[in-house]
Amino acid sequence: MGLLIVGSIALDNIETPFDKVEGALGGSSVYISLAASYFTGPISVVGVVGDDFPPQHIKMLEDHNIDLEGLQIVEGAKTFRYGCRYHYDLNVRDSLFTELNVFEKFNPAIPNKSKKNSFIVLGNIAPQLQLDVLNQLENPKFVVCDTMNFWIERTKEDLIKVLKRVNVLIINDSEARLLSKEPNLIKAARIISEMGPQYLIIKKGEHGALLFGENTIFAVPAYPMENIFDPTGAGDAFAGGFTGYLHKNRELSFDNLKRAVVFGSVMASFCVEKFSTKGLENLSLLEIHNRFIGFRDLSNFS
Repeated sequence: MGLLIVGSIALDNIETPFDKVEGALGGSSVYISLAASYFTGPISVVGVVGDDFPPQHIKMLEDHNIDLEGLQIVEGAKTFRYGCRYHYDLNVRDSLFTELNVFEKFNPAIPNKSKKNSFIVLGNIAPQLQLDVLNQLENPKFVVCDTMNFWIERTKEDLIKVLKRVNVLIINDSEARLLSKEPNLIKAARIISEMGPQYLIIKKGEHGALLFGENTIFAVPAYPMENIFDPTGAGDAFAGGFTGYLHKNRELSFDNLKRAVVFGSVMASFCVEKFSTKGLENLSLLEIHNRFIGFRDLSNFS
């Protein structure tokens, strides 16, 4: 069975100290599906856009073997738009505007052929929508979930219902502390794991990521980058690389999850090298393999 991804599709205005773009392709399901497309297929995306969504973006996604049967195009409406400005510390950004548009009333409808998909990625959408998606599926084998501070603060009860039904939760360090109400990440991970997810991944930005599960912790460093132009979508690219690799070989041992975390970090590192999705659009398998080796060498010692 294929890989199903449900999340946002957006047109972004991004400013960094180095440059800026307007109306650039973005959204969680876009970054996730592009990163995953280098490992596996078919990939099905469920999302919503307005009729202002550029057709060249649809073609680019389809060229990556991404099935858009679940894409809703609302006539006479506008696509979700978001704008932000990053500081020289690219971990800090100011939101300039958020225009939900068609995303405000997004109601994910899973195509019949995707309801049997065994691997699912629930992008950063309202927990109630994530529950609606899970209720439409027949028997998912492996569910990966993302969330954010907004949902933790405002809809924590629904989020906990989701966590009881997922295999992996992927969040960053500030979200982990907020969800657990615990500043120490090791303790926070234990508290969150007790909420339901079998595995937990805590992303730490330029400091790498931590995988928790089976009473074990695995740490992967961040790749040393000379050029970081746009961190937008890096976390979603991580989720795409992680899940795409696992879907490819269907082995869910902890050792294989560790390799998947490294591949997730590889895809995130490519993502930040260019604005929008450009860093993920034209990669070769050799480039991905070589960077995986680079990550592995960072942690090897005798």
